[in-house]
Amino acid sequence: MTTNIEPRVRKDADESRPRRPLVSYALWIIQGLLALLFLYTGGMKLLLPLEMLTAQTPVPLSGRFVRVLGAAEVLGALGLLLPGLLHVRVGLTPLAAAGLVIIMSGATVLTLVGGGGTLALIPLAIGLLAAFVAYGRWSLRPLSD
Repeated sequence: MTTNIEPRVRKDADESRPRRPLVSYALWIIQGLLALLFLYTGGMKLLLPLEMLTAQTPVPLSGRFVRVLGAAEVLGALGLLLPGLLHVRVGLTPLAAAGLVIIMSGATVLTLVGGGGTLALIPLAIGLLAAFVAYGRWSLRPLSD
């Protein structure tokens, strides 16, 4: 009895995956909009006086924590765009999006605790968009080096 063993031929990633430019365009648009949003909000948390920032929060937060959140949001915004645009360490894009999901989960909980029932839908929606970017860049349309 003889068995015919043939080597498996590995297909290129582009050949095995159907081209979905619409998903790629949607991901880039969402990434750009999220980056603008987080650059703005994170920049405001870094630049505005602490008294003004802590007065606006529904739940009292320390000034240092708000500054750390601002820095994380700015870095997350840069992580959404720069790796893909510069083609350097593109695996950081889904990680940045996942980090922003964590931040927006906390923002949703804080908004709910502070009594803003329907207002909690805003950070929830932003977090879901960031989750879509994280999933999309990990599975659907990963960026290539």
